[in-house]
Amino acid sequence: MTTFNFSKNLNLLILFIFSFPMVASAQHTIPPEITNEAKIALSHYPELTDVAIEFKFKKNIKKSTMQAQPSFWSVFKSKKNRSYKILISERIKIADSVYFTKDIPSEIMIGWLGHELGHVMDYQQRSGFNLIGFGFKYITSKNYIREAERRADSYAVNHGMETYILATKEFILKKAGLTQKYVDRIKNYYLSPEEIMLLVEERDAALNK
Repeated sequence: MTTFNFSKNLNLLILFIFSFPMVASAQHTIPPEITNEAKIALSHYPELTDVAIEFKFKKNIKKSTMQAQPSFWSVFKSKKNRSYKILISERIKIADSVYFTKDIPSEIMIGWLGHELGHVMDYQQRSGFNLIGFGFKYITSKNYIREAERRADSYAVNHGMETYILATKEFILKKAGLTQKYVDRIKNYYLSPEEIMLLVEERDAALNK
């Protein structure tokens, strides 16, 4: 006769539950390690409530820390039926330093995710053919990369995420021990703190009209 061990089975049940991604909504799939951060970032983008987005850890993302992209076949679907992935490196490498995702402060992670969701907002405005062209230009033109990254920053700021975006930039530019070459690259491709504050002023002025 088998004896039922309540404590052992409860532990197995908890392990089973947390071995799967957590779902923030019917459309958003999020790993448990970043559930709170992803929910906060998503709360700033009500337009993405019904958009299918999967946040997914990946061992290595070439030349990137995070990457937002449309799911391959959904490029050919209507905008309302598209789905997206936000890939997150398990280890975040910046210059010669390596950070485990679990060790990144929440505010910094929220800012990073908010930037990637800015890319999703950008993608949602584009047709399928335009998205294909976007992908080609992104991998072939440094100027286009700059435009795309600054546009994603702008979406995040205009959705009220400036505090998180500024915290993320401060971490990358001042606290992560980056080489000057890397710092210069970040400054070139992304909005500066001064440009972010100018956007905030313009946004708030427009809201107060």
